[in-house]
Amino acid sequence: MNILNPDYNWHQQLSLALANHKIECHFFLVDEFQLLEVDKKLLINLVHLDNQFKPDDLIRLKEKYCRKNIKLIHLWEDVWLSRPDHVVARIKSLLGQNIRIHGRKTKAAKITKPVADAFLIENHLQGPVSSRYKIGLFEKDELVAVATFSALRKMNHTENYKSAELIRFGVKAGHSITGGLSKLITYFAETYKPNDLMTYADCDWSAGEAYLTLGFIQTTILEPQIYILDENLNRQLKKDNQLSATEVFNTGSLKFILKF
Repeated sequence: MNILNPDYNWHQQLSLALANHKIECHFFLVDEFQLLEVDKKLLINLVHLDNQFKPDDLIRLKEKYCRKNIKLIHLWEDVWLSRPDHVVARIKSLLGQNIRIHGRKTKAAKITKPVADAFLIENHLQGPVSSRYKIGLFEKDELVAVATFSALRKMNHTENYKSAELIRFGVKAGHSITGGLSKLITYFAETYKPNDLMTYADCDWSAGEAYLTLGFIQTTILEPQIYILDENLNRQLKKDNQLSATEVFNTGSLKFILKF
């Protein structure tokens, strides 16, 4: 797709993709925001690469609908262009349209980096990043979920206290696993014996509801970050004084900690 083509309309591409999955949607405007109501359950704020927004503008919009108990997510044009299938899969998951797998029918086991990376490339909106430990969840012989974790880090506040980070959690597209994340965390905790586990939720897409359900406690709200886009629309964190023709940002992250 050529985003410089005046006939190109990524909004239309999104609506057609949803229609192919029999998901109803309609567009409407609120002030300067272009919103998409999906299946009367979800609002998507469609953010063009060419925009004049600041992070606070998007944060206030989400808070406005949160007060009405309406879930809103921010979908940037570069995210849609680079990973449209992942976006549709994530929307279907938010709508509760996934096939459910019971966690008791699965088994957790260590997996290799190539296996974890391939699974996350196919099934996680942000893809894989560097990690120390990779654990998979299997239904019979099929890999249906992956969690990756950092190395254990010694913390100075308490003697012999070690913390780790849950870096990625991905489920096979089109599926949800009841108790799946809990099972992976339990396997990690029993195997490597951390005192706590930390993780982050991307505020563009989530408020960390799944982590709260598992007993995580929200501890910090991280500030929005600015990224530059390369020619393949990959996001790279902007460094000081770095210049780029195209910049994007997120609306921050939420930090959560689970103590064992």
